[in-house]
Amino acid sequence: MAGREDDAREEPREPEAARDERHEESKDGKKSEGSAPPAGMPRRSRRRVVVIVLSLVVVGAAAAIAAWLHYRHYESTDDAFIEGHVTAVSSKVAAHVVKLLVEDNQDLEEGQLIVELDRRDFEARLAQAKAGLEAARSRLASAEAGLVKADADVEAALADVTAAETEADRAAHDLERYQAAGNAVTRQSLDNARALAISTAAQLRAARDKAASARSQVPYAKAQVAVAKAEIGQAEAQFREAELQLSYCEVRAPVAGRVTRRTVEKGAYVQPGEPLLALVERDVWVVANFRETQLRDMRVGQPVQIEIDALPDAKLRGHVDSFMRGTGARFSLIPPENATGNYVKVVQRVPVKIVFDEPLPEGREIGVGVSVVPTVTVK
Repeated sequence: MAGREDDAREEPREPEAARDERHEESKDGKKSEGSAPPAGMPRRSRRRVVVIVLSLVVVGAAAAIAAWLHYRHYESTDDAFIEGHVTAVSSKVAAHVVKLLVEDNQDLEEGQLIVELDRRDFEARLAQAKAGLEAARSRLASAEAGLVKADADVEAALADVTAAETEADRAAHDLERYQAAGNAVTRQSLDNARALAISTAAQLRAARDKAASARSQVPYAKAQVAVAKAEIGQAEAQFREAELQLSYCEVRAPVAGRVTRRTVEKGAYVQPGEPLLALVERDVWVVANFRETQLRDMRVGQPVQIEIDALPDAKLRGHVDSFMRGTGARFSLIPPENATGNYVKVVQRVPVKIVFDEPLPEGREIGVGVSVVPTVTVK
């Protein structure tokens, strides 16, 4: 008995779940012991999986081919931005700001008044320059009068020379007649004639010296006139400069645009050349930095579709306007030096200018620096 109990104790016990399953199958009567599932079920599943995989491969290949056929006609980049003219407005004189007539982000027309500077110092300089001009004109009038007097002195001196020559000739002829008459004239008369001839000759020499002195005064008078005219030119230049300096007290918009980066405030003391604000003009375009390998089929005039990140619902038309004569790296602050060190080829980017063929949407604010995605139709 003990041995049979040990054998029974060592005999493996059937799991309860297997016994319950075998019991159920025997009760059902439809399933026999050791029966296998139908062989068609796994085969249909494998066929379905194969069909799905093949369908996905065919659809993916078709999509890839379609995309390749489509995009081989286009070149696009996301390295593109809105660009425009940005004009810095600065003061030309040093003065205090007495009036500030613009606000941030205000639209201005060309010539519109922006800032008024303190005018008093410049008005005083203008008055001083005007007085200097009047003084120079007075000196010119005086010099011209001196020239007229010098010319008159020359004429008078020449007349005196003529009169002295006449008297000298008469006295010389009288002396010759008295000398030829011999004893017919008295010695006193001969002496008087001789003295008169000597006196008239001396007067002639004096008249000629006076005429020479008068003629020498004419170039001096003309030089004085030239100096006075030069002083007038200098005074007029100073007067115009003072007028310009006064006009610079009104800072006006050089171009039409929108106020950006305004730094000037009322009461501030501004220096010449100090930037007060910037004006961004309304005319904008796109600068797209395409890879050099994308430029093989790109030409001027090709149509471009422009998508602006700030206007996702708008697609604008444009065209290629021009290409920059050089890469962006070549015109950077520190251009690469490929002749030094180890060389690693890096695909360069070339800036391409793209202009819009249609106006930007009304009421939508698009400024410079906004990201865009241009797509160029190259074929």
